[in-house]
Amino acid sequence: MSAKHFHFVTLFPEVIQTWMHTSILGRAAQKGIFESSVYQLRDFATDKYRSVDDVAYGGGGGMVLKVECLVAAIDFIKGKIAPETPRVIYFSPVGTPWSHHHIPRFLAPSMAKHLILVCGHYEGVDQRFVDHWVDEEISLGDFVLTGGELPALAFADSLSRHLEGTLKGPDSFHQESFSLGDTQHPLLEYPHYTRPAEFQGHQVPEVLMSGDHEKISEWRKQESLKRTQAKRPDLLRN
Repeated sequence: MSAKHFHFVTLFPEVIQTWMHTSILGRAAQKGIFESSVYQLRDFATDKYRSVDDVAYGGGGGMVLKVECLVAAIDFIKGKIAPETPRVIYFSPVGTPWSHHHIPRFLAPSMAKHLILVCGHYEGVDQRFVDHWVDEEISLGDFVLTGGELPALAFADSLSRHLEGTLKGPDSFHQESFSLGDTQHPLLEYPHYTRPAEFQGHQVPEVLMSGDHEKISEWRKQESLKRTQAKRPDLLRN
């Protein structure tokens, strides 16, 4: 499992920096498990006003990010990491929906170490940039956000936690939702409880306090299946 270097191209660097240097990800970054770099798109503007957007040809509301600024940013990053070849990812509602089963592909040794994550805004980006400089479009879901920072962070976070050393134990993420079950039938994670054992008449299941690890394991498997059937039956349709 190779380390990753995330290169964020954004109009709001502070959003990226805060998330990537806080809590679990912050500790992982300090240990060198992954790297992240942030680039202000306005630094690649070609006029004195640092303009990165313009009105759309054909009319309509909203502004479109300009192709020359985006390409300049990509070329700058490629120059920094040469001779390595990055993978350029643009986050867009029309992209492939991101899900857990895509993660192994991005962590495979054959995948580029350097991932350039382009965060769109306004009405999106000039289509010529997507057609000729983007390797892959990814969507966070069937909804529209004000910018690509949240999808880019979700993408980087979901990959980073699978890099060795990010989480405390080697089996931590194997017990999470979508990692349980098999590849055809991933399950949601079982419910968790902590002290106190009783709260306002609500009890923790006795089996979890029994100390019988075999029974606890079986209970968790059954609860994962029940929860998946109740909340995400689509995961079991195959």
